[in-house]
Amino acid sequence: MPSAPAPRFPRGFRFGAATAAYQIEGATREDGRGVSIWDTYSRTPGATAGGSTGDIACDHYHRYPEDVALLRELGADTYRFSIAWPRIVPAGTGAVNPAGLDFYDRLVDELLAAGIEPAPTLYHWDLPQPLEDVGGWRVRATAEAFAEYAGVVAERLADRAGRWMTLNEPFCTAFVGHAIGRHAPGTREGNGALAVVHHLLVGHGLAVDALRAAGAREVGIALNPDRLLPATGSRADADAVARAEILHNRCWFDPVFLGRYPEGEKDVWGDISDFSFRRDGDLELASRPLDFCGVNYYRPITVADAPWREADPALRTADDIRARETWGDDAARRTTMGWPVVPSSFRDLLVDLTRRYPGLPPLVITENGSSEADVAEADGTVHDTDRVDYLRDHLDALAQAVAEGVDVRAYYVWSLLDNFEWAFGYDRRFGIVRVDYDTLERTPKDSYRWYRDFIAAERAAHEG
Repeated sequence: MPSAPAPRFPRGFRFGAATAAYQIEGATREDGRGVSIWDTYSRTPGATAGGSTGDIACDHYHRYPEDVALLRELGADTYRFSIAWPRIVPAGTGAVNPAGLDFYDRLVDELLAAGIEPAPTLYHWDLPQPLEDVGGWRVRATAEAFAEYAGVVAERLADRAGRWMTLNEPFCTAFVGHAIGRHAPGTREGNGALAVVHHLLVGHGLAVDALRAAGAREVGIALNPDRLLPATGSRADADAVARAEILHNRCWFDPVFLGRYPEGEKDVWGDISDFSFRRDGDLELASRPLDFCGVNYYRPITVADAPWREADPALRTADDIRARETWGDDAARRTTMGWPVVPSSFRDLLVDLTRRYPGLPPLVITENGSSEADVAEADGTVHDTDRVDYLRDHLDALAQAVAEGVDVRAYYVWSLLDNFEWAFGYDRRFGIVRVDYDTLERTPKDSYRWYRDFIAAERAAHEG
């Protein structure tokens, strides 16, 4: 009998899938859930494709046993999901909603009964609207409220949920949501987003303390570092990349993993130099020791030098850092997001992160996947060859990084289900399981079966 192929990943490596509350749960007005900024933003005319909202989404709130069964059949070791803050603390602070805690209690128990590790994320962009109304992440009180909420959730679930993440992609919260207004809350505040950056970091540190106090076993954060490539070999483009590195990567990684603000940041932000929201001790909070660092990766970005625009300097952050960003690589295949498929840049990013941050904890790939032009057959099946190729090639690149010494402990595909894709509404599909948005029927795609077989082969290789 032929032996199984050698494993690509070390023994104990965990494979799973990821989702987010507002993208799949629905039930936005049920069982005491409060209003989130995404409920508000998605009702703003023109904010989302087709005026779509997450009111129903995938109806995971009612159908979670079916979704856990899909995870079990997939062979997933672990499931990364997010907890809706307004479902737990509807006003953002103060009274706790027992029904919200009960829902996640049931979900965690269902996962454990299926042999799947629950991996909650505390914040995946759905801030309670009452907190936004009094300043949101621009003010320190929201960071403090976040820690209170973290403690409430962890007191209920930390005895059974092992791996915890504080924030998901705070870059998007700060810069996409507040600087350029393409995500909730949809404001164009330019450098005002720097206060959001800071209070997200403070909230992260306070939440780490709250999670530890409640007995959480593994605590980390899910960041989305970008692989930034110069458009040419010119010094000007290299300098533009350096500025973009501060915006995309270093304003998060340097405080969290080096305990300092990035050098040169004031040059990047232009003439705005008011950092009065920073307090003594905040860097110590932001750099609390972590058990892992989550990495969300999809595509590289190409950066070229550009002049300042003739605009209010206060609006420069993220929209204009004297750099022009494109998806680049005209030779690469592109997903329906317009993103180039360059698997080698995944390996390069991970190797580079470990070089830049020698004290970086083990990595967890908290999101990786592709939006494709899925075509459903008459029976609902989807032969998503492009997504299969994307996953295969990116897992190959990840295995190469591991072979070169990068300490990676787990991989979560994005996403288990087709879902509400933020400003794109339901026009983009990332799932390895198709969701019919009329009937809410779930149908595994070819990529689901490929990933299931990949996980099984990795297990067999270790057992053999």
